[in-house]
Amino acid sequence: MSADDNPLRDPQDRRLPRIAGPCGLVIFGVTGDLARKKLMPAVYDLASRGLLPPGFSLVGFARRDWADQDFAQVVHDAVKEHARTEFREEVWQQLAEGFRFVQGDFDDDLAFATLRQTILDLDRVRGTKGNHAFYLSIPPRYFANVIGQLKEHGLAEQQAGSWRRVVVEKPFGSNLETARELNAIVSEVFPSGSVFRIDHYLGKETVQNILAMRFANAMFEPIWNSNYVDHVQITMAEDIGIGGRAGYYDGIGAARDVIQNHLMQLMALIAMEEPTSFDARSLRIEKQKVLESVVLPRRLDLSTARAQYVEGWAGGVKVPGYKDEQDIPDDSRTETYAAIKLGIDNRRWSGVPFYLRHGKRLGRRVTEVAVVFKQAPHLPFSATATEELTHNALVIRVQPDEGITLRFGSKVPGTAMEIRDVNMDFAYGGSFTESSPEAYERLILDVLLGDPPLFPRHEEVELSWKILDPIVEYWAGHGQPDTYPAGTWGPASADAMLARDGRVWRRP
Repeated sequence: MSADDNPLRDPQDRRLPRIAGPCGLVIFGVTGDLARKKLMPAVYDLASRGLLPPGFSLVGFARRDWADQDFAQVVHDAVKEHARTEFREEVWQQLAEGFRFVQGDFDDDLAFATLRQTILDLDRVRGTKGNHAFYLSIPPRYFANVIGQLKEHGLAEQQAGSWRRVVVEKPFGSNLETARELNAIVSEVFPSGSVFRIDHYLGKETVQNILAMRFANAMFEPIWNSNYVDHVQITMAEDIGIGGRAGYYDGIGAARDVIQNHLMQLMALIAMEEPTSFDARSLRIEKQKVLESVVLPRRLDLSTARAQYVEGWAGGVKVPGYKDEQDIPDDSRTETYAAIKLGIDNRRWSGVPFYLRHGKRLGRRVTEVAVVFKQAPHLPFSATATEELTHNALVIRVQPDEGITLRFGSKVPGTAMEIRDVNMDFAYGGSFTESSPEAYERLILDVLLGDPPLFPRHEEVELSWKILDPIVEYWAGHGQPDTYPAGTWGPASADAMLARDGRVWRRP
């Protein structure tokens, strides 16, 4: 029973969260890092918070020769190491009763027949009532196999009064053509309302706070336009290298890996008009309008930058360059840093550049959105009074120090009129007693509830590829990427890109 169906629930009491009804989750690729570090701990945390039904089931599907108890031990170890909430034996015991494991390959008919029987058994003994979500925590090249098997064995069929859903992890294709192919494969088996494309950034509390900040407060919306905003910088910086992801990362690169999905979704939330409500359809309409209005600069050589990190110092340790990482070819042209300039051709944002950048082995780990405002004319002040004053800025910190900073000018104590920048900070950790749920907790719960506001639809995915494809194609025809030492803030070409516009990158 969901909270909305609970006759004891007071509809006016907004403290009560929604609780998933009878259901189960099947994870393909359950032996991978994502499942171990994020998905299984998130399931436990949901159970610990009382947001899963008593009969919830979790089925793992992989090639390992495991029994159910072996799988339970794997989940136990993952939860102990990575769960956000305290481990409680009574929660664990109830959850573990619903664990099952199915061994097999993605093209193994017998394994999928076993999976079907396992699900039927869970419906009978756990009361899952035919409601199951299939989480594809696997490389995209296997999507067609798994979805085809789900269809072939009747696992995607939605009986009256029950549901079947599929969850797809990024990347959603590698360009517009492959994104459309992927969408065609999925939509042939599952209706659009049953397809959930996970972008974990959209599950972060601070990302959702963008909507609250903009539309719940009268002070921001009147200045949220080209009359007052000079430009917007959206940054996702990582201080780590590629680790063991060479097989996935090389050939994909920074732009496809992060800018096409995470950063363009952040841009859409910052730039969108006020929706009529926060339901999935209303949010999607406004985000799509933004992506449809994006325009590329005429000179991609002057408005984009790409680079690879080379040997340098990060965190006080000397680290190798990208081409020295294991399994990276010496002639790789894959960028580990990408920066692009975009415009939005509508009445609100005409003439305001949006700068998006992502890089690995940068100065520190941080994700933020900086809305930088135009400078005041400073008419009553002398030039010396304001020479240390920069642009006002509203900075939304997505991670790791979640919060919002407002930068503005204030008088320095003393007899002279001297103005300097000061910061006013809001931090989640210091303002609320509740801790923010991990992104995958919220997203998995939304899948089980059938609530899709935070999930990009295929139209948004295809529009993002339409924007990025010309840039990637331009880079492919223009030689090797630039370089930057590990531990710095990127290549000189990225600094020059903003300098041509009379601007500079923020150093978070």
